[in-house]
Amino acid sequence: MSLWLDLLGTEIRFVPTKSFGTIRIAEAGKGNPETIIFLHGINGHLEAYAKNLIPLSKDFHVVAFDYVGHGLSSKPLLDYTPVLLAEQLGELMDALGIEKAHLSGESLGGWVSGHFAAAHPERVGRLMLNTAGGIPIVTEKGRADLAHFIALNQRNIDNTPTYESVQARLNWLMHPNNHHLVNDELINLRLRIYLQPESRAMLPRLNAMLEHHDEYLIPLEKLPAGTLFLWTHDNPIHDTESVKAAHAQVPGSILYFVKGESAHWPQYEQVDEFNALTTQFFKTGTIG
Repeated sequence: MSLWLDLLGTEIRFVPTKSFGTIRIAEAGKGNPETIIFLHGINGHLEAYAKNLIPLSKDFHVVAFDYVGHGLSSKPLLDYTPVLLAEQLGELMDALGIEKAHLSGESLGGWVSGHFAAAHPERVGRLMLNTAGGIPIVTEKGRADLAHFIALNQRNIDNTPTYESVQARLNWLMHPNNHHLVNDELINLRLRIYLQPESRAMLPRLNAMLEHHDEYLIPLEKLPAGTLFLWTHDNPIHDTESVKAAHAQVPGSILYFVKGESAHWPQYEQVDEFNALTTQFFKTGTIG
């Protein structure tokens, strides 16, 4: 199905913030009492959640957005860090009149969500870290995976992004058996974003976050009990041993490995499993 058909029924608009310019959001389910905010990965955009927002809006007020410096949001020349993006999340919540929300963050989104939850526990309901960055890497494989990802992003920094380079970047997100999901529509959407002059200026600043990964680790000891680590056995970064170690440092946390074939984008690769799990977790704090 087309991304635009997936998003049919959401309201897509630009929201002004106090310090970070305008932020593009997709929103649905406004009448529901509980809010889930979905946070995408590095160099990404809100369409990462195109297949989740409408199904989940039956039970929740849902919001996905492009970070500052990403997608179609404003792109000021800042020193980007997960801590700065957590500040931007707070300003967006203020602008939307959301005092407290559940957070579900994928990759960089989990990294940012973790920092926000640690700094502002009163504003976070339940927390889902979906193949999150910002956890300690405890294996040599994990170090090699991070270096490979930095190099993959660098390809679109050192050279003008092309259909093939963006396709390679998106294939990295997916289990090999899910590469059919990386279609022309998704590739061309991201390529158009990457080719914007202001995006070209952003890419090296965003990749620098990865180069300084260990300077901005999530303070795991400050995460709420009941935090869900949603992971995959084939995650191409932050491997299973690293997430097991992080899970052990958060008392009362839950570790769940997606059953269907998926890599770094389970919300897109295993839509039904993700949506069912998300509904149960944010309603009850439990899974299974």
